Amino acid sequence: MSGPERTAGTSSTSGTVGRRALAGVRGDRAARLAWARLVEPADAEVARLVATVGAEEALHSVGRDTILGARLEARLPELDVDRDLAIARSLGARLVVPQDAEWPTRLDDLAAPPLCLWVLGEGRLDELAERSVAVVGARAATGYGLHVARELGAGLAERRFTVVSGAAYGIDGAAHEGALAVGGPTVAVVAGGVDRAYPAGHAGLLKRIREDGLVMSEVPPGSAPTKWRFLSRNRVIATLTRGTVVVEAGLRSGSRNTARLAEEHHRLVCAVPGPVSSAVSAGCHELIRSGAQLVTDAAEVAESVGQVGELAPRKQGATEPGDDLAPHHRVVLAALPHRAPIAVAELARRTGLSVIEVRGALGALDVAELALQQGEGWRRVKRR
Repeated sequence: MSGPERTAGTSSTSGTVGRRALAGVRGDRAARLAWARLVEPADAEVARLVATVGAEEALHSVGRDTILGARLEARLPELDVDRDLAIARSLGARLVVPQDAEWPTRLDDLAAPPLCLWVLGEGRLDELAERSVAVVGARAATGYGLHVARELGAGLAERRFTVVSGAAYGIDGAAHEGALAVGGPTVAVVAGGVDRAYPAGHAGLLKRIREDGLVMSEVPPGSAPTKWRFLSRNRVIATLTRGTVVVEAGLRSGSRNTARLAEEHHRLVCAVPGPVSSAVSAGCHELIRSGAQLVTDAAEVAESVGQVGELAPRKQGATEPGDDLAPHHRVVLAALPHRAPIAVAELARRTGLSVIEVRGALGALDVAELALQQGEGWRRVKRR
């Protein structure tokens, strides 16, 4: 199967580019599929043209003598809309375009939104995207990062969030695995065609994702996951979801690029801290310094990106008797011995308080069952 990256010979069409090769392309859906085969994702010029006159008119109005027309010429011999639709059907995939009810409208925030999406799986993309969180991070992740990503994936899925990531090695794969482990939905946004398992070592994972969630791409079947397509793929992950969580990332990384895109499109950005000596967490620390939400578990992520009232439990140390006492009372309590009782005057000397202040404190401690009077002295109550 030929992909759009294959170099083809010069087309012999004359006049309007693609007039002969595109003669059978009619309707918005077919035109969008054709555009996706002919140009790379996130093409700003094509996006403006399609937004202005529509996909079909734009396709048939590009002149051969224009720069855009010249770019299309090399790929025209590869164009076969009917073939691409047949391939999608054979894979069990479907084509989703902006006019469809399944289209995730958050993607419309992009200056150059996907022309169309190939979707593989049973779930509805719009419904899964409605309550979704992206979890991204380093491919060369540490054991700590992989553990955190799995826990986040599982915890978010248990809280009815769809976990979205890129199915790469490292943090991406761990996040998907965490969601799948608890039977939750997860969506893999891939840089190549939905028929190409990349990386090859995640073929089994992608199969499980298709069964319990979705695999989606904006490039046609057969397309290779090139470096520039990973970068354009990041903008889909960043805007499809309510927010992005970066688990581990270097100072220069695709994950920080995803976080930047999320922030630019007014999505929440969260980052998980790591050891200050870890280069693979340095990008997360810079994100936090720049304003990203520091999160340590799924409950904190849910509080940040979820509905009002989805509060994370407050984390605090164990409480001790006397934590809520007035300052003078805490001083007297700390000075009381556990065994032999001590006289009020001696307590006043030890604490530097007046006898009156000591007696007032002892009265409060007695009521709180923290101090016990024995004869003329006082001692601290032993508590389990």
